[in-house]
Amino acid sequence: MKAIRFHQFGGPEVLQYEDVPDPVLRKDHVLVRVKACALNHLDLFVREGVPGVPLPQIPGSDIAGDVVESGEYVTDVKAGTRVLLAPMSFCGHCEHCLRGDQNFCPEYSVLGYRVPGGDCEMIAVPRASVIPIPESMSYDEAASVPLVFVTAWHMLVGRAKIHPGQTVLVLGAGSGVGSAAIQIAKLWNCTVITTAGDDAKLERAKGLGADYTIHHYRDKISDEVKKITEKRGVDVVLEHVGKATWRESMRSLRPGGTIVTCGATTGGEAEFDLRVLFTRQLSFLGSFMGTMGELHEVLKHVFAGRLKPVVDRSFPLREAAAAHEYLAKSNMFGKVILNP
Repeated sequence: MKAIRFHQFGGPEVLQYEDVPDPVLRKDHVLVRVKACALNHLDLFVREGVPGVPLPQIPGSDIAGDVVESGEYVTDVKAGTRVLLAPMSFCGHCEHCLRGDQNFCPEYSVLGYRVPGGDCEMIAVPRASVIPIPESMSYDEAASVPLVFVTAWHMLVGRAKIHPGQTVLVLGAGSGVGSAAIQIAKLWNCTVITTAGDDAKLERAKGLGADYTIHHYRDKISDEVKKITEKRGVDVVLEHVGKATWRESMRSLRPGGTIVTCGATTGGEAEFDLRVLFTRQLSFLGSFMGTMGELHEVLKHVFAGRLKPVVDRSFPLREAAAAHEYLAKSNMFGKVILNP
C-alpha cells in the first residue's frame, strides 16, 4: 500500500510518499481502509523529532474510513461499515486502564507517535478503537473529530469541571482544539471569549457560538478580557499556546480562576510569580488527551449534531508535505485533512 513515512527527523521535506507493507490483521483487530486522516500539530512535532518516536514512522492520529475485514475474534463489525478510530493506544490491563483512566497508562500513546498512524491506505487497529459513524457524516468531518474533541472535552469537563454561568476564555479559535472548545463551553451554557489572529477567523468563531472575540495581534488579550468582564476576569482559560500567551492567560483570570493547558505550540517555558499564584488562589491544571469513556461521551453530542466538526481544507495524501507547511503557518480555521 501507499503511505506517508519519514526515515529521519526534519522539515516537511523528510515526508516520503512510498510503498510500505500492508498491515497484518490480528485475530482481535479490524482492518480499515483510510478515507481521511486529519492533521494535528502533534504531526509536526513528531516529524521534527520528539523522544520515543521509532523510525521509520507513519504519522497521523485522526482517521476515518471503511472496514475491510475483521479478525476471527471480532464478530460485531462487518465489512463496509463506515467508522472513525479512537486516536489513542494503551495497554488495556494496567490499574489505570482497568479504572477507565487510559490517559494515565504508562503505555498510553497516540496513533502516529509511538505506533504507526493513519497517513496511509490501510490500518489495522484493536476492535475497541473502531467506532461506527452516521451516514450523514462525511469522512473528512469524522476525521476532524476524535483527537481535538476528546482533548477539549477532557480539558473543560474532565479537568476544569466547567458549569453553566461561567466565563471561559478559549485561545486560538482557528485551531482544532479551539474550535471544539468554543462549542463545548457553549453546550454547557458558558459565556465564551475567544481569540484569533484575523477578522475572518473571529467571524467564524462567532458562528460557532463565541460571545466575544479578541484580535490577539491587534489588542492585548488581558485588557480586552477585563473590559468584557467589567474587570472581573474569566473563570477558566483554555490554554494550548504556551510561552507566547501564558502571562496574558494568567492576567485574564479572576481571583480563584483556573488555567487548563494541553499544549505548548510556542514553547514550553512559562514564567510567573509564585506570589501571584497563591495570593490570587489560582489553579493550574495539566490535561493530556482524554479517556475512551470521554471520547464516547463527546461523540454522542457530535453524532446528534449538537457539536459540529470544523473542516478547513483537504489535500491528497501524496501532498502531505504541502499540508504540513499549511498547518505550520496557522492559516487554517478547523482541521486540515489528508485523503488517500
